[in-house]
Amino acid sequence: MTAESAVTTCFRHPKVESHVRCTRCDRFICPSCMREAAVGHQCVECVKEGARSVRQARTAFGGRISAVPVATYVLIGLNVLAYLAELARPSVEYRFDMLGATPPGYLPEGVAHGEWYRLLTGAFLHLTPAEGAFGITHILFNMLALWNVGRVVEAQLGRVRYLALYLLSALGGSVLVLLLAPETRTVGASGAIFGLGAAYYVMGRRLGYDRRAVNQYMAGLLVWLVVSAWLTSWQGHLGGLLAGGAVTLAYAYAPRERRALVQAGACVALLVLLVVLIAVRVSSLAVEPGLMGGAA
Repeated sequence: MTAESAVTTCFRHPKVESHVRCTRCDRFICPSCMREAAVGHQCVECVKEGARSVRQARTAFGGRISAVPVATYVLIGLNVLAYLAELARPSVEYRFDMLGATPPGYLPEGVAHGEWYRLLTGAFLHLTPAEGAFGITHILFNMLALWNVGRVVEAQLGRVRYLALYLLSALGGSVLVLLLAPETRTVGASGAIFGLGAAYYVMGRRLGYDRRAVNQYMAGLLVWLVVSAWLTSWQGHLGGLLAGGAVTLAYAYAPRERRALVQAGACVALLVLLVVLIAVRVSSLAVEPGLMGGAA
C-alpha cells in the first residue's frame, strides 16, 4: 500500500483529509462536519437522524412546548397594525368592521351582501380616539388582556391549537352578533379574548389549578360580560366565550390515544356549525325588505 492510498478523506468533503470516524455510521468526517456526542463525534447526517427519532416534548393538551409565545406576539402585532391603519385612514374601520346587514334605506353592505370577511376582520379593529372617550382604551385593555392570558394559554396549548382557538372564538363572537344584532357595527378582539378566558378556566379545572382562584377569575369574566352589555357588544363577548369554551373542552378531555384527531375534529365541527349558522342567517336577511336592493 502506498502512502497516497492510505490517505482518508471526509465523506462529505472528499478533498479534505480526515482521520476521525463518526461514532454512529463509522464514516470519516472532517472538523467542519464533527458534532460533539456523548462519546466521540457524530456527523451532521447522524445528528439530524437522531433528532428526528427523539420524541418531541408535549404539553398536557398535546401541543409542542415553546418558551416564547410567538403566536401571542403576532396577534398583538396584527391588532396594532390594524389600529394604525385606522388612525391613518378612518374609512378602514367602516370598510372592514363586523356588520351583518344595513337597514332599509342605506347602501347594501355587510355579511348579508357577500362580505363574509367582516366576520374576522372586525375582530382585529378597535375604536379610535375620534369615536369617544372609550377610544384608545379599547385596544389598550384588549391587548393587555391578550398579553396576560394569551401567553398562559399558548404555553399550554401550543401555537397551532392556540391560533385555532383564537380564530374560532373571534368567529363565534361575530356569528352571535350576526344572529342577534345584524345591523349593529362592531369592532374589537374582545370575542377572541373572552374565548381565551374560557380556555383558561377549562384548563385550570383540568390541570388542578387553585380552584378558588380559577372560579374567581371566571366570576370576574362573567361580571364583565354583564357590565359590558351597556358599553360594548355583549353578543360578541358571549359568542367568543361559548366558542372558546367548547373548543377547549375538546382539547382538554380528548382521549390521549387519539387526541389530535378528536381535537381537530372538534374544531372542524364547530367551524362547520358556525358556517351553517352564517348561511342560514344570511339567507333570512336577504329576503327581508330593503336588504337586496340599493339605496331606497
